[in-house]
Amino acid sequence: MRVAIVSNSDFTGVINRFGHSPQPPQPWPESSYETAERVMAALQESGHETLLCEGDKGLLATLERFMPPDSQARPSGIVFNYAEGIQGEYRLSHVPAMLEMAGVPYTGCGPHGIGLTNDKVITKRLIRDCGVPTPNFRVMRRGAENTGDLRFPVVVKPRLEAASLGLQLIHEPAQLSHAVEVIVTRYAQDALVEEYIDGREISVSLLGNGEPEVFPPVEHDFGERETRLMTWEAKFVAAARPRKICPAQIGSSLATVLRDISVATFRACQCRDFARVDLRIDSSGQPFVLEINSIPGLGTSSSYPMAARTAGYSFSSLVNRILNVAHTRYFGIDIPQSA
Repeated sequence: MRVAIVSNSDFTGVINRFGHSPQPPQPWPESSYETAERVMAALQESGHETLLCEGDKGLLATLERFMPPDSQARPSGIVFNYAEGIQGEYRLSHVPAMLEMAGVPYTGCGPHGIGLTNDKVITKRLIRDCGVPTPNFRVMRRGAENTGDLRFPVVVKPRLEAASLGLQLIHEPAQLSHAVEVIVTRYAQDALVEEYIDGREISVSLLGNGEPEVFPPVEHDFGERETRLMTWEAKFVAAARPRKICPAQIGSSLATVLRDISVATFRACQCRDFARVDLRIDSSGQPFVLEINSIPGLGTSSSYPMAARTAGYSFSSLVNRILNVAHTRYFGIDIPQSA
């Protein structure tokens, strides 16, 4: 089967450089392009004809050449979507929206699901309405808004960003206004202010649709660190990265609760094929969902492939399983073995 792996690497394929495009505090240790190359190699192992594509304004023309429709105007290939977007609002939804318009099947969430998960405030409201616990929060634009019953310390972060960009831990109300100002100025969006849950941090990865497979949980072990948060540095800088434990050492009853609320979060946010739910567990054992990542990282140090490996998947079998799950969702059958 023809499979195009779409990612973003050079960020220059636009008509104008116009629109918000935040940069990380330092270069990514492992770019999405490098991960996309590993995904491509895994797909080639299963005999797929592959092409690595840039998720920019030229994408549709490239795909039309690589996977032209058959004589009955049906798709002749599928996209493995790993694109983060380039600029503007809801960047992660741009490539799926292009593919929807062009009639090209692809892995992962559609524009709607990505929009719901990309907006941390909408995510929290959706899951709270389903009875899933999430930290108490406020949305702020000035920092002078009434904090109501929020308990300090609080975590302040951009409403629409990923990878923990802009995340700050604020201990005193007097510090809040400046923290919100930093978010609004640097990221041109509202700040999400939520209560900090002092406890264990767990990631739960899911694969599939209907009744998704739930992988063993991954714990981020902060040890004796003073700052017990998954900041950008903690995620992407090797020296600052906490140790990951998989499977996390938790009791069976708590594991069942984590499984149930992760699946509920996956469904409430209209996710498809695969996702990762990030949670905190307080000192009393109460879990709280922080957010859900609808395009979870597949890099060498990422939690999703680690959890899958514990569940018995190699990286190659995981990537091909994700592709097959998407193919079945579209066409009702597994990918033919002769693909």
